[in-house]
Parts: sequence; C-alpha cells; structure tokens
Amino acid sequence: MAFQEHAAEVAEGAAEKFNAGATIIEHVSNSSHDHPLVHLPTIAGIDFSVTKHVLMLWLVAGAVLLLVSLAVRKFLKQDRLVPSGFMNALEAVVEYVRDSIVLPNVGTKWVNTWTPYILTLFLFILGANAVGLLPIFDVLGLLNHWVLHPSDESFLSRVVHGGSTATANFNVTAALASLTFGAIIVAGTKAHGFVKHWVNLVPKGLAAPIYIILIPIEIMGMFVRPFALTMRLAANMTGGHIAILSLLSFVFLFAEMFGRAAAGIGIGIMAVPMASLLSGLEVIVVLVQAYVFSLLTAVFIGMAIHVHH
Repeated sequence: MAFQEHAAEVAEGAAEKFNAGATIIEHVSNSSHDHPLVHLPTIAGIDFSVTKHVLMLWLVAGAVLLLVSLAVRKFLKQDRLVPSGFMNALEAVVEYVRDSIVLPNVGTKWVNTWTPYILTLFLFILGANAVGLLPIFDVLGLLNHWVLHPSDESFLSRVVHGGSTATANFNVTAALASLTFGAIIVAGTKAHGFVKHWVNLVPKGLAAPIYIILIPIEIMGMFVRPFALTMRLAANMTGGHIAILSLLSFVFLFAEMFGRAAAGIGIGIMAVPMASLLSGLEVIVVLVQAYVFSLLTAVFIGMAIHVHH
C-alpha cells in the first residue's frame, strides 16, 4: 500500500512538470483530432472537421480578397491615375511579381496569362505566413484564463489549441504545390499541345537505350518539384516557431530543475532576447518563403513553356 501511494505521488508530480516537447508540438500542430472547431463526419476515410488551420485559411483568404478588392475599387473610382496609400504599395507588389518573377521565366507572350495566378499565390502565402507571427490566439488564451473562463468544450477554448500558421501544415503546402503541378501541365499544354507537352519531357535524338533510363527519371523529377515546394515552405515555417518556443522553454525548464523562480528568470534574461531576435528573423523568412514559392512556380511553368535540355 505504501509503495502504491508513493508511486501515485510520483506520477502526480511528474504530470505537473513542464513538458517542453508536448507544449511545442501543441503550438505548431493542427490539433484536428483533439480540438476540432466544428465536428463533421468522416467521408472515405477523410475527416472533414473544421480545424484551426482551416479557420486560418478562410480568414487569410477572406482578408486578402477583401483588402485587394476594396483597394482596387476605391482606386478605379478616383479621377487620378497615380495611386496612394495601400494601393500604391499593392501596385508595387504587382509590378515586382510581374516584372521580376513572372516575366523573366515565362516570357512576354505568357506574362499576362500567369501573373494573376502567381501573384495570388504570393499574396496568400505572405498573408498566411504573416498571421502566424501575430500573437492573436495567445492573447485570446490569456483572456480565456484570466477574464472569460469559458468551458473546455466551448469554441474559444478549442480555438487556442494548435498552431496559428496555416502554411506550417504540410497538407496546406501540398495543396498549393498540387495547384502548381496542375498549372505546369496546363502551361505546357497551352504552349505546345497536350501530346507535345509530354513528348517534351525528354530530349530528341538520343539512343533508344538511354530513354529507358531517362523517361523514369524525368517522370520522377516531375513529381519531385511539387514535393520540394511542399516540404520547403512547411518545414521553414514550422522550424522557426519551434526554435522560438524551444528558447522560451528554457525559462520553465531551468526554474523546474533548480526549484527556484530566480533560475528561470536568470536564463530568461538570455533566452527572451534571443527569441525576440529569432522573431525578427522570422519576419524575413515570411517574405523570403512567399518569394521562393512564387519564384519556383514561375520557373517550373517557364520550363514547361520554354523547353530546354
């Protein structure tokens, strides 16, 4: 009996300890199974429940559509041709994507065809990445704990669980990469015809035995491109958040190890500034990853249009 009581006390004390791994995973995961926002039935093995990342996708898509639409409509109602304010910044982004990303890769003939798609990708990814840096749900969690006190099953309690960066979810980046995969096929088909596009995968005039090796390699390369887009964006957005949370976890780990709050405060003097610097670096990563995804999309589409071996 004494042994069982001691084991129960140890288990209870272990449960109260700070678990850095579980905390970090909780802050970057989708939490689709544990804390879905809206329960929906599973169809063909796919859970259609609305998760936090789905909510973030809707919010970002709605915000981008609303801001761009309002800015453009307001500009079109004006008599002057020179934009100002937000529309001026939006025009600079549009011209940069068109002239520096799309035009050098797809050429003059196809620049107006593919600029809208790549510009949409750039703005959506940039918005989704940027929202992940804003502590919206962290503030909401503090309000829930200190002010609102909602039940565990309420919408507000469930929405604070999981990561707030939708582009850190591999399912989201895989969907975006799949759109690019389809765009590559459409671009090649529009430029050369459906059959000619697939023929262009391998160069002409080679010996027949070489095609036995080359054709499977080219087919694998065709699928590697969207896979690379998927992994690059999601891994970079997830890695940055994990690094920041890991540094902040040192505060609680050291306080727990030494049994004194002063130890946590002491390590926090170093950890918090380092986490702040990483947050500043994340601002650059947000821009760079949106640019890289858009650039590689333009490169892949341009490769389908202008066949070079």
